[in-house]
Amino acid sequence: MQIGELAKRAACTLETIRFYEREGLLPRPERTGGNYRRYSAVDVDRLAFIRKCRSLGMPLAEIQALLGCRGRPDTDCRVVNALVDRQIARIAEQIGALKSLERQLIEIRQTCDERQNPEHRAGACGIIRSLGEAVNAMGAHGRQARNAASP
Repeated sequence: MQIGELAKRAACTLETIRFYEREGLLPRPERTGGNYRRYSAVDVDRLAFIRKCRSLGMPLAEIQALLGCRGRPDTDCRVVNALVDRQIARIAEQIGALKSLERQLIEIRQTCDERQNPEHRAGACGIIRSLGEAVNAMGAHGRQARNAASP
């Protein structure tokens, strides 16, 4: 099959396929006499595997390692477990960071409500004020750091 058919079967773009080829996740395909790429069912399967790993947020280097393990069935699966455990830890860290963001946004959201701003004017909005105060505080920290570093 040609690249368009592979893209259709894998539900991805041509550029995605070319990117995975450049990154070495998909092998360079054979070419026809007219210089068209030719792919097989093995390529469809490999691309589906890559896309599943990407959907789990796995970095390309780890997908490459998993592909290596997949191609060597006698590989100790503890290698695979370690790769997945690292991804689980990364996801847990991201969840923690997102929960922190959520708490911050909830606090900011609570600074503006109907009673404080019954006319819904941005000039009286507690959210705008809170965000502005945060920007001013960041600026002050930057100035303090620059002043402390000055001789």
